[in-house]
Amino acid sequence: MNSFYALLIAYVIAGTALAIYSRKYGFKTHEEYFIAGRNVSGIISALTYAATTYSAFMMVGLVGLSYATGVGAAAFELFYLVGTLFLLSYFAPKMWRFARDNGVVTPAEMLSKKYGKSEGILSSIIPVVALIPYTSAQIIGVSLILEKTVGLSFHNALIIAVFLIAFWALIGGLRGVAWTDAVQGVIMLLAGFVALALALTFVNGNVLEESSSLGPLLQVPNKIWTAERFIALTVPWFFFALTNPQVVQRVFIPKSEKDLKKMVVLFGLFGLIYTFIVTFMGITLKIATIQGNFPEISYRDDVTPVFITKIPEFAGLILALSILAAAITTANSIILSLASMISRDILKEEGVFYGKIFVVILSVIVGIFAYFRFSYIVELSVMSSAILLCLLPATIGVFSERIKRARASIVAGFIAAIILKFAGVMLYGVYALIISLLVLAAENIKK
Repeated sequence: MNSFYALLIAYVIAGTALAIYSRKYGFKTHEEYFIAGRNVSGIISALTYAATTYSAFMMVGLVGLSYATGVGAAAFELFYLVGTLFLLSYFAPKMWRFARDNGVVTPAEMLSKKYGKSEGILSSIIPVVALIPYTSAQIIGVSLILEKTVGLSFHNALIIAVFLIAFWALIGGLRGVAWTDAVQGVIMLLAGFVALALALTFVNGNVLEESSSLGPLLQVPNKIWTAERFIALTVPWFFFALTNPQVVQRVFIPKSEKDLKKMVVLFGLFGLIYTFIVTFMGITLKIATIQGNFPEISYRDDVTPVFITKIPEFAGLILALSILAAAITTANSIILSLASMISRDILKEEGVFYGKIFVVILSVIVGIFAYFRFSYIVELSVMSSAILLCLLPATIGVFSERIKRARASIVAGFIAAIILKFAGVMLYGVYALIISLLVLAAENIKK
């Protein structure tokens, strides 16, 4: 435990130093504070995009999902990666040019420039509602790790995580977060390789030779991964790159189109490697359980925390720190994006004072939501993306001459997602998207 505190203190000092150093570039304008002055290299852009995307969801949530449900989890995550690369390849250059040509800082502002103020305000408010669960999933992941591995109470671990999220976002802005993301992205990847190698030591013989022990978990569809469940989880994830403001805003930060292209390519490589590590690790630990070499885990988000307690202490501490880093940086990015939209698109603030105030307020709200642990990490994350699908038609419409209005589409899709979610409809996100598309078509028919 003392070793972990030493690592944690070193991590906090390093992250704080980077955040403070980034202040020399100035934080007086929204561009400087929220999108790093549009002057980030391709490599840093790729690492910050990866670190923002691959969070506690992966090394905690997806490891547990792979452990519990088999290769369907890998297909689910690969579907996201393919969708993201496809959408970024086509839309990222368009969004980057639109943002630079029109002085756009937030995703909501992109919609308001095309359609009007009401669409901008709606696309600022809805992500605040939708992303609270996703951001809380990061805090839950970190708190579970610290609770299981170093003996901190869930409550105290939660307080530490919320403090770091607000503190670094406040003093470093997006540039400071991007620099810490770069370091954290490398740590995540290296720690992932070490974790997978250690997971393999729990298995007697070749993992592939034990595949028959898993039975239906190596087949898709199966009783767990039905077609309906797969669609419900993957469709919101497929369009993540166009609906979630924290990653849309990352498209605005590269300093050139060349750097933007480099960002997409390097992110794709990172994503492919990390997805393989995480899903194979979960399946490997399941085989170890079947062989009697790893405990049977019923609450799947506990798989990684328990694994950390079973491996050599130093390796476990490094893995715990990598998960902490991943979760903190994702939450940093989301909080900054939401605060930027409240400040710029709703309050119409010229400076960044209120933006900083809302960094603190949103961090506290996320912490409270995380405290109650309403669901599994994966389900919380997908729920946020499913609700945000109402913004997809309007976002795509920004680049179409035929689309002039999107207000009714956004409202209809959002209301439908909320109602269908509480009604227990599994495909609530898909149906809400269809409704949003139909309303968009209807409100743009020439009269």
